[in-house]
Amino acid sequence: MRNEWLFGLLALVGTACDSSSGNNSQAAPARKPLYFDLKGFLDAQASLLNRRNPVVVKLVQLRDGHEETAQVSHTNWNKELQLFYQADINKAALRGTYTIEPPIPATDGLQQQTYRRKPGIENAVESMTVVSGPQGIREVRARLSQDNALFFSRKELLLRANNGVLNNYQVNGVQKLILFDTLRYSAVVRVQL
Repeated sequence: MRNEWLFGLLALVGTACDSSSGNNSQAAPARKPLYFDLKGFLDAQASLLNRRNPVVVKLVQLRDGHEETAQVSHTNWNKELQLFYQADINKAALRGTYTIEPPIPATDGLQQQTYRRKPGIENAVESMTVVSGPQGIREVRARLSQDNALFFSRKELLLRANNGVLNNYQVNGVQKLILFDTLRYSAVVRVQL
C-alpha cells in the first residue's frame, strides 16, 4: 500500500511537470539581453574554435617572474574560456545593476560601449568595455574584483577578435589571502588560425 501511494504521488508530480512545460506556446518570450551578450559571444567562439581546432600558444608568467611558453595542439574551448564567462553581466539577478555609457566612436568605424557597476552593487564585475565594428566584435575588456576581510582578488580580462574570430586573449591578476603572500599572475594566449 505504501509503495502504491508513493508511486501515485510520483506520477502526479510527473504529470504536473509535463503539463506545465509542455505548453510552450503560452510561455513568456525570452528577454533580450540588457547588456552585451558575452555568454552568447563566448558560446559562438567556443563552437567555432572547437570545429577549427587551431593551435594555441600560451605565455604564462609565474610567481617568480619567470615566463613559460607552451604550444597546445588541442583545446577544449568551453573550458578554456571559462574564466571569461565569469564576466557575464546578463544574469537575471544583475538586470539594472550596471550603467550603460553612451557609445564612443573609435577609429576605422569602430565603436566602444562601456558598462559600469553601479555603486553599492556586490557583483564581482566592475566594468566591461566592448569594441565592435562592421566585422563584429573586435575587443572585450573586463575588470573583476572581490574584496573582503579574508580575500582580495582583481582580474583584468582582454579578448580580441579579427573578422569575427577570437585570435588572442590575456588575463592579468592579483590575489591576496590573509596570512599568505600576494600572488600575481599573467597569461597571454595567441590563437593560430
